[in-house]
Amino acid sequence: MTVATSSSNKPQSSAKTIFNVTSGNFLEMYDFMVFGYYASAIANTFFPGDDPFASLMLTLMTFGAGFLMRPLGAIILGSYIDHHGRRKGLLLTLGLMAIGTLTIALVPGYNTLGPAAPILILLGRLLQGLSAGVELGGVSVYLAEIAPKNRKGFFVSWQSGSQQVSVIFAALLGLTINHWLDKNQITEWGWRIPFVIGCMIVPFLFWVRSMLQETAAFSQRKVHPSMKQIVRSVASNWALVLAGMLMVVTTTVMFYMITAFTPTFGKTVLMMSDKQSFFVTLCIGLSNLIWLPIMGTVSDRYGRRPLLILFSVLMIATAWPVLRWLVSSPTFTHLLEAELWLSFLYASYNGAMVVYLAEVMPAEVRATGFSLAYSLATALFGGFTPAISSYLIHVTGDKAMPGVWLTFSAVCGLIGTMVIKRLLRQYQAKHAGVPAGQQI
Repeated sequence: MTVATSSSNKPQSSAKTIFNVTSGNFLEMYDFMVFGYYASAIANTFFPGDDPFASLMLTLMTFGAGFLMRPLGAIILGSYIDHHGRRKGLLLTLGLMAIGTLTIALVPGYNTLGPAAPILILLGRLLQGLSAGVELGGVSVYLAEIAPKNRKGFFVSWQSGSQQVSVIFAALLGLTINHWLDKNQITEWGWRIPFVIGCMIVPFLFWVRSMLQETAAFSQRKVHPSMKQIVRSVASNWALVLAGMLMVVTTTVMFYMITAFTPTFGKTVLMMSDKQSFFVTLCIGLSNLIWLPIMGTVSDRYGRRPLLILFSVLMIATAWPVLRWLVSSPTFTHLLEAELWLSFLYASYNGAMVVYLAEVMPAEVRATGFSLAYSLATALFGGFTPAISSYLIHVTGDKAMPGVWLTFSAVCGLIGTMVIKRLLRQYQAKHAGVPAGQQI
């Protein structure tokens, strides 16, 4: 099967096009994952102190601070993509992400630079966050616009699928590092290895992404709005963006809970070994990678909304009981089983949600609207999931409290799914029955 991805309708293979567009998305998520995986070592390097919990919280807050830049990136870089094109925007976001990664990889520790060290790390995270603010949206919109009408769920699912490849790769790398280096070596310098490797693959990713063609949906539009017009249009559709944000809260909290927070949760809360925690994370990445395209295809056949309602309800019903069961009997097998269940819920919901969000956004502001909804949810909720979960456990003494946070996120998703249907009806009535995503 082939798809047309330019105004000239030159055919390219579907697999090659999906790989090319999602390659940079791999780096974006890889960098975020390794920061979460090595939070304890990074805390020791850049935030040393007498209180290990305080040092860890400073690191997790720095991890979350990168997400605060996402809404700004969504507006600025999203407007760039909606005006100048999907291809140019995706190359720009990859470059910004690479600079942020290089900063984190090479900055000396606190003992060498003093207070300047954590400041530089924070700046690197903020630059990564600016790029990531539109990376997911740009990739999702690109895939939605090149996909055949009856396969959009499957195509767009690979946006999240590429993230799972980065989770798997980072987890395998973590297992390898833990095999060859002892704990002190990892804490002192070994944690930098994954960041250096991330920098080393940047030239390849630039080469791959440079082969992208502009989407026909963008090229065939005669008018490309200015940044001012885009911001005005997004503002006029603020309710749609906020409803989309509520839907994204579910998927982003779930994702960072089962991936970025799992190593920290396994080691510091359940007292698992580093190797056990990384192995569970590896299994989660594989599980997500399997379920995402499957459930994206299911959403193509049975519709997005039924899946969104079903799996948000399942999350509400099971998230806290599963975590309660896990912490009452914290074995390696139970951790794996609990995380695999949460992985299934996440992938099933996300497989329908991402393509649905791309479909409901007005065509002229699709990248900006999608990215803003995604970035707001990640900045306000998902990005701080490791920090919030650690804090809830610390203040309550209840190791199952992350389950309450997951339940809250699922409630947000259910509300968003219910509200957005009514907003779409209002949009269609205002625009003479024309669907919001008609040009996708």
